Amino acid sequence: MKKDGNKATQGTSRKRLEKLAWYMDSSIKIPGFNARLGLDGLLGLIPGAGDTIGALISSIVISEAVRMGVPKSVLLKMAFNIALDVVVGAVPVLGDLFDFVWKANQRNVVLLNDYLENPRETLATSRLFAWGLGAVLVIFAILVGTLGFALVRALLNAGGV
Repeated sequence: MKKDGNKATQGTSRKRLEKLAWYMDSSIKIPGFNARLGLDGLLGLIPGAGDTIGALISSIVISEAVRMGVPKSVLLKMAFNIALDVVVGAVPVLGDLFDFVWKANQRNVVLLNDYLENPRETLATSRLFAWGLGAVLVIFAILVGTLGFALVRALLNAGGV
C-alpha cells in the first residue's frame, strides 16, 4: 500500500481527526470533577443504537488511516479499540462508565500519529498485538469447543445413552 505523499493533506487530515476525536471523547467538562467526556459517551446512553452510531462515527478515523496507507496490523488495533468500546459499552451502567474512560477515538488518533511519525516501531508493536489477539482467540475457541464437548458428553451420560 502506498502512503499519501502529500504532507499538507496529511496534516489537514490529522488535525481534522484530532478534532473529531476530541469531540467524541473529551469535549465536555464535568463540573466539579477533573474529568471530561465526549459525544461518544452521551451517544452510548441511547439504548440499542447509541453505541452503533458512535462506532460508525469512529470508523472515520480508520477510513482516513486506510487512505493514508496504514498497514493492516495497525488498522486491526484501531478496529479492536472501537470494537471493545462498542461491546463493553453495550453493558448497562458499566459500559457507560467504560465509555468515559476508554476514549477509543483519541487512542486511534494517537496510534495513527505514532505510525506516521515512527512507522517501524508502531508496526512492530501492532503486529505483536495482532499475533497476541489471534492467540487469545484460538485459545478461546479451543476452550469453548472443549466445554461444549464436555457438556454434550455429560448430557448424554445423564440421559443413559
